[in-house]
Amino acid sequence: MKKTTFLIVGKHAVIEALKNPKRKIDRVFLTEDAKKNLNRENQSLNLLKDVHTFYKSKKELDNLCGKDETAHQGLIAELESLEDVSLKDFVNENSKKNINLIALQEVSDPRNIGSIIRSAASFGIDGIIVKERSFPAKSKLLYKSASGGVEHINLFKVSNINSTLKFLKTKNFWISAFDVSAKKDFTSHEWVGKNVLLFGSEGYGIKEKTLENSDFKFKININKNIESLNISNTVSIVCHHISHIIKKSK
Repeated sequence: MKKTTFLIVGKHAVIEALKNPKRKIDRVFLTEDAKKNLNRENQSLNLLKDVHTFYKSKKELDNLCGKDETAHQGLIAELESLEDVSLKDFVNENSKKNINLIALQEVSDPRNIGSIIRSAASFGIDGIIVKERSFPAKSKLLYKSASGGVEHINLFKVSNINSTLKFLKTKNFWISAFDVSAKKDFTSHEWVGKNVLLFGSEGYGIKEKTLENSDFKFKININKNIESLNISNTVSIVCHHISHIIKKSK
C-alpha cells in the first residue's frame, strides 16, 4: 500500500532528503537555475537520478507552497515519511556509554521544532522524543527550519511523554528539566552517561506533573534584564555545551 505523500521546500531540506537512501521521493519540482546550482554544488552526486523531475517557474513554485509562504529557493520535493523508529528498540539495542535524548512537551511551533532538530543533529544528540498527536510531521515550515536535519536524527514519536520518561528512568536515564523555576545553572552538571533533556512549551513551560518525574532542574544563566531565551536558542546552547563535554570525556 502506497504511503501518503507531502511537500517539503527549500534548498537544504530537499538536497538532504535526496541524499538520504532511506527517503522515498516521488517528485521534485524545481527551476532551471536551481537545477544548475544543485548540479554545480553536488558534482560527484547524481541527486536527480531515478527521480521524477518537473521544471517550474518561480511563480508556479510559489503556488505549490500555498498559504505557508515558505521560501522555496527554487526547490520543492514530494516525498513519503520515513519509517518510524522505536524508542524502546533504540534504547535496548544501544550499547553507547553516553546517550543524550531531547524530550519536547507541548512544543508546537513548527519553526521552533525545526530549529531544535537542526541544532540536535548538528551537535550529535541521539534523538528527539515528541508527542505523536501534536507533532507537525508534514510541516513545510518544520522541514525548512530544520535545514535538512530531519534526515540526520532519530525522531521518536510517543503517545505519552510522562510514561516515556518513566520507562527511560528504568533504563538508567537521568531526566533533566530546563525550567524557569530552576536554581542551578546547567553548566555545573557533569553531563556524562544517559541523559534526557526535557523542554516545555513556548508559553507554559513543563507541566508540574512532568517536573515531578525529573531528577534535576536546570536553567541557563543570562542577563537579568532579559526574561528568557527562545526555546530553540536554549536547546542550541545546551546541545553545544553537552557536545563539548562528551568530546572531552572520550
